[in-house]
Amino acid sequence: MMTQTDARRQVLVVGASLAGTRTVQGLRALGHTGPVTLIGAESELPYDRPPLSKNLLKGAWSEPAAEGIRLATPAELDGLGVTLRLGVPAVDLDTVARLVRLADGTTVEYDVLVIATGAAARPSPWRPVSGVHQLRTLADARALAERLALGEPVVVVGGGFIGTEVAAAAVGHGCRVTVVDPLPEPMTRLVGPEIAGSLVDLHRRNGVSTRFGVGVVGIEGKAGDLSVELEGGERLMASTAVVGIGSVPATDWLAGSGLRLDGGVVTDRFLRAQGAEDVYAIGDVARWPHPGRGVDVRAEHWTSASDQARYVATALTNGVEEGYAPTDYVWSDQYDWKVNAFGWRDPAGTSIVVGEVSADGRAAVVHADADGIACGAVTVNWVRALNQARRLLPAAPSAESVAEVIRGLG
Repeated sequence: MMTQTDARRQVLVVGASLAGTRTVQGLRALGHTGPVTLIGAESELPYDRPPLSKNLLKGAWSEPAAEGIRLATPAELDGLGVTLRLGVPAVDLDTVARLVRLADGTTVEYDVLVIATGAAARPSPWRPVSGVHQLRTLADARALAERLALGEPVVVVGGGFIGTEVAAAAVGHGCRVTVVDPLPEPMTRLVGPEIAGSLVDLHRRNGVSTRFGVGVVGIEGKAGDLSVELEGGERLMASTAVVGIGSVPATDWLAGSGLRLDGGVVTDRFLRAQGAEDVYAIGDVARWPHPGRGVDVRAEHWTSASDQARYVATALTNGVEEGYAPTDYVWSDQYDWKVNAFGWRDPAGTSIVVGEVSADGRAAVVHADADGIACGAVTVNWVRALNQARRLLPAAPSAESVAEVIRGLG
């Protein structure tokens, strides 16, 4: 059992991310009366990240639309009595003195620290004078939107959700798009092999060229005149290159803090960071024990960040008795297709396909673990199937029984 924390203690949240912002909002909503400080590395007010690769890139860039993704206004945060420090990254943590040092040389004390610094785009190994973009921040989205609006050729390096969503947005701007990934079937890691080919076909039907199973050797030139060299010698000419090759947890500032860092800030099942008292880690930066999968995971999911913020806010105000239980939900917009995933896919298990994905079809894939118990589902253009899966899976039914319910939806 985890005991209740004194509601008067000083809480410092480092990271003005979704997880960080929802934490301070949750603390006040649940009755925390002590001082609360929110530190953000960016000078931007807290904002939502999923729209960066979705709505904001699809049409002409609009600052009002960008303002619409804010998670809170200064007035709202001021009304909550939150001290807001933006544009000052944390650079050091002293868990003995309970101090966080900021880039401007100042320090902030805490009784309880919540680490929500998220993750950064894995740096591109190819850095010509200009023309190579990555997408992680609002500033990144602004710069990339300006390039896509030109309607000129784009090469996307990386076939994950970010890369394919950028590719779809670029096609909408009239760009000729090529997606490159060293994996022969990059979509498989996202949705499983059962429907991965259908997603690839979707992009090809929309005019995207693919180079899968081949890596990038180098990128040379400048914006408007780039040469992307592939293994085997092929060269792709482009005006803009977008590199989406994963992310790295933002933990550099924690070196020497005594916290256990291993692919993120390692926590226990209550999201308490290992290595110090009264320190929590949530969101993209946290690596926590998944109760269903039996391994530590670092999940870059919007729902995970939001749920963990709510969990920690509850733990710090009312206390909790059970460890954190994840939602495991993620979604992607691919042209006019909606792809939703809930739970996880067990490599040792099997999967059942319901329906058939075609140009105007819909489908669901129910994942089973090695014992035949449903552990996850992926749906394409089928919200009712998604809702049924989310309703049924927590009770740990057989995968076949879940598939049968979905078949009955017609």
